[in-house]
Amino acid sequence: MGMPSGQELLVILAIVVLLFGAKKIPELAKGIGKGIKNFKAEMKNDDVDGDEIKTASSETPKKVEPTETTATVETPKTTTQA
Repeated sequence: MGMPSGQELLVILAIVVLLFGAKKIPELAKGIGKGIKNFKAEMKNDDVDGDEIKTASSETPKKVEPTETTATVETPKTTTQA
């Protein structure tokens, strides 16, 4: 199982264009690029912040106050058939 040949890549590209459309492909590529960039940045921060995580876990836990949330309830709509 090696790298796909030129014809296979063209078929895959044609399927992607059919599924997403030509206008969506640059947006998808931009989103993937940003995701990879954020992932790499977080991996760097994880290496740097590793000591902070260890010291933060040794501290005494703080009491967290619950927040109030309100739920909205919609009444079901009834329909009558004639």
